[in-house]
Order: sequence, then C-alpha cells, then structure tokens
Amino acid sequence: MTTVIRARRAVVGDEERSCAVHVRDGRIVAIEEYGDAAPAGAREIVLADDEVLLPGLVDTHVHVNEPGRTEWEGFATATRAAAAGGVTTIVDMPLNSVPSTVDVAALEVKQTVADGQVTVDVGFWGGAIPGNLAELEPLWDAGVYGFKCFLAYSGLDEYPPLDREQMVEAMRVIAGFGGLLIVHAEDGPTLDAQDPPAGPRYDDFLYSRPSVAESRAVAQVIDGARQTGCRVHILHLSDAGSLPLVAAAKAEGLPVTAETCPHYLSLFSEEILDGSTHFKCCPPIREARNREALWRGLADGTLDCIVSDHSPCLPELKKFVTGDFGEAWGGISSLQLGLPIVWSEARKRGRTLVDVVHWMAGHTADLVGLTDRGAIAVGNSADLCVFAPDDAFVVFPERLHHRNAVTPYAERALAGIVRQTWLAGEPLTVTLGATDPAPRGALLSRKENR
Repeated sequence: MTTVIRARRAVVGDEERSCAVHVRDGRIVAIEEYGDAAPAGAREIVLADDEVLLPGLVDTHVHVNEPGRTEWEGFATATRAAAAGGVTTIVDMPLNSVPSTVDVAALEVKQTVADGQVTVDVGFWGGAIPGNLAELEPLWDAGVYGFKCFLAYSGLDEYPPLDREQMVEAMRVIAGFGGLLIVHAEDGPTLDAQDPPAGPRYDDFLYSRPSVAESRAVAQVIDGARQTGCRVHILHLSDAGSLPLVAAAKAEGLPVTAETCPHYLSLFSEEILDGSTHFKCCPPIREARNREALWRGLADGTLDCIVSDHSPCLPELKKFVTGDFGEAWGGISSLQLGLPIVWSEARKRGRTLVDVVHWMAGHTADLVGLTDRGAIAVGNSADLCVFAPDDAFVVFPERLHHRNAVTPYAERALAGIVRQTWLAGEPLTVTLGATDPAPRGALLSRKENR
C-alpha cells in the first residue's frame, strides 16, 4: 500500500516547498504537488500547517559504548534518543566499548550485541591504533565506514593514539583500498606540555587544551593527506583558528572534510561556571567569538557538517561533588537535542532549515557514502522527520531518552520540536523509560544500504 504524506512545508533538495511524498515498501517512490490525487487505496497523512517535513537526520559521530560500558549508554537507549530527536541513522564510534572495534572479531561482537535492539539504523566505524595496520583492510571489507584515530591520549588506555608517523603510515594503507580516516585532531605533544587541569576552574581546563593543539594537529592531518592522497575527515573541530587551514586544503583540492558539534555552536566558555563539569568535552568549548567564527565556517562551506559527538557516562564520572575538571570524564550527551539546538542558533543568524538539513543529514550521509538517505528524494529510504520549527520546549534531563540524565542544556529553552520520526516509511513510537517491543532499525554495512 502507498502512503502519501502531504506537507505544506518540506525541505526537498535546495528548497522548502509544499509537496506530497509518496512512500511504498519503505522507499520514496514519488514527490508530487501538494494537492495531486493519491493512488487508489492509499493511506493519506496531512501534516499540520506549523509542521515541516524533513529527511531523517544522519549522525555520524555517536559513542554508544556497548558492550563493555553499557551502564554509560547502550544501543537500546541511544537509538531511542536518536529517534526522539529526528535522527534515523547513526554511525557508532569504535571506542568506549569493550572491546574497541579495532579488528573484525570486535566488530562482530558489537554487531551481535546491537542486533535486535536498535530503533534506528546503525552503522559502525573501525579504529586505527598502534599495531593494527593489518586489521584495517579486513575491517573495511567487513563493512565499516572508515577508521578513527587520535593524535593525543583518548582518555582510555585501551585506545592509544597514533603519533604523526604512525598516522601517515595508516593513511597510506587506507588510501590503498580507498578508505577514510577520521581524526581527533589535537596534538599530543602540545597538550603534554601544558599544565594538566586540576580543580573546578573552567578557565584552567580551557588553558590546558589550547587552540594551537588543534591547529597543529589539523596541519599534520592535511599534510598527511597531501603526502598519501588518503581521504581524511577532521572530527569535532572547536578551534575556529584552524578554519583557514581547512579552507586552504580544500582550495588545493585535497580530500579533506571537517565537522563541528552543537555544543561548539551554542555554548561558550564565558558562561560556564566553575565546577560545571557537565560542560567538559575534548576539544573544549571555547569563547563566544570563536563560536561565531565557526558559524561563518559553516556558512562558507569550510565546515561540512554538524554531528552530536554524543558521549555519555555515569553521572558520578562527571565528578559533580568536587567539580574537578581534571578528574571528570569529558563528553556531552545531545543526540536527542541536536536538531533543536542547532535550529535555535541557526535561525538567529539568518540560516534556514535547508541549511540545517544539509549540515545534519545530506552532508553526513555523503561523508560515509549512504546514498539512499539524507534527503527527500525519489528512491531514497523513507526516513523522515516531522518538525515544528516555531514551537518550543524547555530541556528537562529526566525527559531525555539517553541512559543517564546528564546534559549541559538542562532548563534551557530551545526552538523546534520533533513531533514524529519515520523509519523506512513507518512511524516510530518512542516511550520514555520503555523498551521498544519490536525495534525496527537495521545494522548497516558500507557494502550495502538498507
């Protein structure tokens, strides 16, 4: 049976327009004018006048943590949070889980654990660490979307960083089979030369991870791409001073892309009170002027996409009692909130929902080669989000679906409410605190889409 979704407003390609989206067998089969007749026997759904139909978002930077640290987060809770936030596809990072996804056996363990409990579609990154060069091509052949490395300590002994020479060596291997290296770009020696953070002062933590650590690492990544031809992607860029390096690399024709995150686009260091460790992340949230420069980087195309870098932990690991930034785990949970956070800030700066969809759906899908999603287009999976951009809500952590109710956005008012999420042509029902009795998400492989 065909389903026809009629929307007075929908983001289709590079425009917002009225339309009727026809869905059959989980795919978009036609995009017609709003008032055109539906096929005989079709199910019809008419969106409210204040709702906009968007493609389901694609979040390519999510730490699910399962298995091994499932008490921090897990596939069931993370994917319910994604669905509640209009995200229909996530790609899981290779670390924080035990084992880390640094060989095919570990990938198979993670896939086995995830199977049957995901509400949205899930793909997987592999990892590049010292000593696993021989594992990279088998992981690629097994379907990972690329490989993550650190250039500084990851915070976990089981996931050590690459030095500059090891990174270039990994790039040569990955370039040999046409893969993608994604990089946490902070320079380890630069960070090691700083006084380590200790105590509740946010400024001390910020100074311990200076912007030059990012710019030096970004320069190393670009130089490695120049030497090897490897396609590279710079993760969670927080330092606006690195944008000219990325822009110059793109102008040179190097295969370099970069992302940033909702917390770098909405928060700023001057508002972070001492002891507020729920704001701790690496790289850190920087000054307000830096935030505005990141927005300019999105506007001019230097930054390609926006991802959550959803990285939860147990509340006690945030060290709320002492407020010690040196001891607290670094990571921000925003998988469910990304769309309203970004929209709240984008609309202030004259950006449109078309822009937001490109940054959070189209470009992220392109990054990993998911050619059948990220846009409302004929032939694509009918992954959709019904969004009310002029509605608003206040963030109450206990109403979020991720496992532990910790967020720096507590009690903030945000614009835009996700009213419905569709996966492969069917609406998702997400109930707070409940287990989905029949989760319909698929496990994705780079070799094949849904």
